[in-house]
Amino acid sequence: MSNAVIQLLVLAGIAIFLILRLKSVLGTREGFEKPPVPTRLPDARKGKFEVIDGGPDRDITDHVAEGSDAARALAAMKLAEPSFSVSEFLGGARGAYEMILMAFEKGDLAKVKPFLSDEVYDTFAEVVAARAARGLSVTAEFMGIRELSLQGADFDPASRDGEVTVRFASELVSSARNAEGEVVEGNPKEVRRQRDVWTFARKMGSNDPNWQLVATGE
Repeated sequence: MSNAVIQLLVLAGIAIFLILRLKSVLGTREGFEKPPVPTRLPDARKGKFEVIDGGPDRDITDHVAEGSDAARALAAMKLAEPSFSVSEFLGGARGAYEMILMAFEKGDLAKVKPFLSDEVYDTFAEVVAARAARGLSVTAEFMGIRELSLQGADFDPASRDGEVTVRFASELVSSARNAEGEVVEGNPKEVRRQRDVWTFARKMGSNDPNWQLVATGE
């Protein structure tokens, strides 16, 4: 047997060995193989709160009972003025309460007059004038609001007038002295607790963003 024939037989043997080796590693393919099944990704929606259209408005139900007259009135206010937020209103009411109360205590109503209805302004002004007539001077320090809650709401769709009633519980130190400097009202060293129920009104959808205090009570 010639050397050429021997070389061909060796090469053929090597080729057969490689083919068998590849088949054992890669396997065989028959027809159309099924595509690989993709790894299942976790559903990103699971575990998250899903908003359901027509569900309760938390901006309302966080402050008044769902389905109550106040809740319906607040919802109507939002329809009349979509940018209206109950939570933001209460934040503004908190600041307005301190500002108006301290202006009343100190007898300086001019700066808060735009935030008072004519009736409330006249009532406050009468008290301030009565103090001045007696020669009293008032000192007051606001200590803070301890409680604030929405008590009621009304809305007139015809006039678009909205009203929101808020209950406040606050603490302050106040006293009134006569012309001789004697304390005749209050106590300059004692914290006084005060409760008020105020009603604010505004025409919803108007360009004027300010609410006015239209009624006070306890």
